[in-house]
Amino acid sequence: MDSNLQHIAFIGGGNMASAIIGGLIRQGTPPSCMTVVEPFADTATRLQKDFGVTVLSQAGPSLVTAQLVVWAVKPQVFKEAAAPVAAHTRQALHLSVAAGIRTDSMCNWLGSTCVVRSMPNTPALVGQGMTALFACPGVSENQKANVEQIIATTGQYLWVDRESHLDAVTALSGSGPAYVFFFLEAMTEAGVGMGLSAEQAYKLAVATFAGASSLAAASSDSPEVLRQRVTSKGGTTYAAITAMENAGIKPAFIAAMQAAEQRARELGDEFGKV
Repeated sequence: MDSNLQHIAFIGGGNMASAIIGGLIRQGTPPSCMTVVEPFADTATRLQKDFGVTVLSQAGPSLVTAQLVVWAVKPQVFKEAAAPVAAHTRQALHLSVAAGIRTDSMCNWLGSTCVVRSMPNTPALVGQGMTALFACPGVSENQKANVEQIIATTGQYLWVDRESHLDAVTALSGSGPAYVFFFLEAMTEAGVGMGLSAEQAYKLAVATFAGASSLAAASSDSPEVLRQRVTSKGGTTYAAITAMENAGIKPAFIAAMQAAEQRARELGDEFGKV
């Protein structure tokens, strides 16, 4: 951990907070450097047992030494949670992993302009996440580097220059794992319909998605070129792709992602009024 991050506070101790805490500990950050504010006793007990971090049932003066505050609360309770924390953390860098809450609302509730908003996704729970980041103008390059160090414990990251782009990120990678699971459902169902067991079909489908994604990541070719290489005219893949094209799968999929982006904008409007 960077030498100037001697105290990291987490507001909320759920899945995303646990993923980051676990990643930091694996990278050598002492549990004594972290404090979690978690009002639910069962979650607090689990955090103490799994990670050995200090857990508070409510925000208190000890947060005044935190250089970084990670907001991992549900969006609808962010404003309520911010009030008791803000009094102790005006000098800190704030990193939000709460979906939908825009930086203008956070800056207002926290009394700070030192805010980074992120849009992670659930593969972060297994260190394979993809997180987009947006920094307010008051965030320094050194603070951005600190954020990168934290988020890198959960997988990859990228910065966007405009906060509105996080709505597109939400539609693409934030909601994206559900699209993959949707296709896995369909491929498994099809496999069972063709005589395979559910276990066989699911194992084949998961490994195919993982392998194809790894191949795409390792290749400099476009997905169109990669697809064409697997698609011989008149072959089995050609039959499948033609059937999908005739069914309008691609435009329907694009429309679905546009619907997700629109809903992300709407939720941002709603959460900002909480």
